[in-house]
Amino acid sequence: MLELNQLTKTFHPGTPNEVRALRGVNLTIEDGSFVVVIGTNGSGKSTLLNAVAGSFFVDTGSIRLRGEDVTRWPEHRRAKFIGRVFQNPFTGTAPHLSIAENLALAAKRGRARGCGWALNSSLSSDLRERVRQMGLGMEDRLSNAIGSLSGGQRQSLTLLMAGLIKPDLLLLDEHTAALDPKSADQVIRLTDDMIRRDKLTTMMVTHSMHQAAYLGDRLIMMVRGQVIHDFRGTEKQRLTPEALLARFEEVRRLEQLDEAAAEQLRRQYV
Repeated sequence: MLELNQLTKTFHPGTPNEVRALRGVNLTIEDGSFVVVIGTNGSGKSTLLNAVAGSFFVDTGSIRLRGEDVTRWPEHRRAKFIGRVFQNPFTGTAPHLSIAENLALAAKRGRARGCGWALNSSLSSDLRERVRQMGLGMEDRLSNAIGSLSGGQRQSLTLLMAGLIKPDLLLLDEHTAALDPKSADQVIRLTDDMIRRDKLTTMMVTHSMHQAAYLGDRLIMMVRGQVIHDFRGTEKQRLTPEALLARFEEVRRLEQLDEAAAEQLRRQYV
């Protein structure tokens, strides 16, 4: 379970560039839940994922994962429990290492490392089977440098790496935004299959209304660093891309209002 309590984060405080990115965010995500997060640019959705990952420390509030307070844990310490896939397909992998070597490093994430071989025959066989199950025909290319792959292939393998040891929390930060439509569809299929099969607790940020409507069992919409909509259950199941787009247009109008009017409108939807 992930528990976020009154998270706040302000960048460049006290300067003309001050940005109040998170404004008292409260959120609890149950084990096995797949939560999609949407919002306009600057709404705080990616900042929220970065706060959970430990990319920076929040100003106030607390973050609890698996019942432990990780608020002041550095990013590398949280990585033992958190898998992550970034927007850029070339982030999160070592391009000059082979596919098998990258996967072997992922299999050791958060664990003590000795001086033995990371890629033994048993692990190689297991990794080959995991790649074969993806259905991309790359199981016979594990010796190829991962940097030689297309963006879609690389992102598919990065997804496998993030979920290889079944993390307590999987973070997906617009992980199909840089891909062509065919590759994006392929990665989304693999994403949904992996999350369902392994029952992974997941937070996924996206700009796609189609993904937001049809993926996950819960949808969070953020505006100005706050959660203004929280759809779940049958309400989430009934959402369509068109309905979400209409809500988005409401949000855009809301952002043009002054602060007092925006707060009054937000309360109507809480």
